[in-house]
Amino acid sequence: MGHSINQEQQMNRIALGADIGGSHITCQLFNLETSKPVVHTRHRIAVNSRASKNEILDQWIAAIRLTTKNQNLPSLSGIGFAMPGPFDYQNGIAWFEGVRKFEKLYGVNIREEIQNRMNLPADFPVRFLNDAACFAIGEAWLGEASNYHRIIALTMGTGFGTTFIKNKFPVAGKEGIPEDGFLYHIPFKNSIADDYFSTRWFLKTYFEKTGKKIHGVKELAEKAHNEAVDVELFREFGQNLGEFLVPWVKQFDANCLVLGGNISKSFPLFKTEMEAQLRNTNVNPTICPSEMEENAALFGSAKLCDNTFYSKLIKTKII
Repeated sequence: MGHSINQEQQMNRIALGADIGGSHITCQLFNLETSKPVVHTRHRIAVNSRASKNEILDQWIAAIRLTTKNQNLPSLSGIGFAMPGPFDYQNGIAWFEGVRKFEKLYGVNIREEIQNRMNLPADFPVRFLNDAACFAIGEAWLGEASNYHRIIALTMGTGFGTTFIKNKFPVAGKEGIPEDGFLYHIPFKNSIADDYFSTRWFLKTYFEKTGKKIHGVKELAEKAHNEAVDVELFREFGQNLGEFLVPWVKQFDANCLVLGGNISKSFPLFKTEMEAQLRNTNVNPTICPSEMEENAALFGSAKLCDNTFYSKLIKTKII
């Protein structure tokens, strides 16, 4: 008898993290006790985010089933989702509108759908948090940034995500940080931060300078070795980013900046200008481009199934 209870307790320390992207879902099991991934449990499935509600949910569930095929699902600690917005994270309801993905899920209670379709008890934890925040949690616990106490994690790709982390825990609404913890809507130059620190800015500025269209930042980075205009573009980006971050780094007393998202892969091309802006003001945080990338979001989402951690998120109104 004692043996089976012990096994049950072992199972209870295993949680599933799911990272929801616009074109895929990736799942992985983690041991919450050791913060380590369970080997051979990582699975990625393509998802058409413009599909019907049932098609999207079927793909998500297929990935969860694949990941937990050797486990007794109801005895896991739970399922955590790193989920883009707009989304009601505490209640598990999708409000995707005007973002050209998952719009057929508008108003759907994802928690109940997962519980019902997978025959899970109504009290089985299915939890959600913003994907940028999950990424930041993963980096703060397991990444290079785990040695630092005050971190600002940035995700730069189709949009500009930010998360402030103090002692491995997200903070918002205090220490001068906006109530929602995000900086994408903060005014900068002629617009807002989101327009300057996302792929959009590169496409728009490159077109203004050359009259040519490009598909993405990766294409620009590849040409930067022999095109002066590309080099200049990354320099300007780095200068803008450094300038924008200075007051936030000072206010929060951040000693580490984590860079994630597709744009971070081109960090060597904007590093010098970004660092110069920060150094000029005696603010000198360590800059860590993410080495974990999706692994960070996967761990951050699994961590939501740690009850102590999750109740603190709710108490501090992060969710």
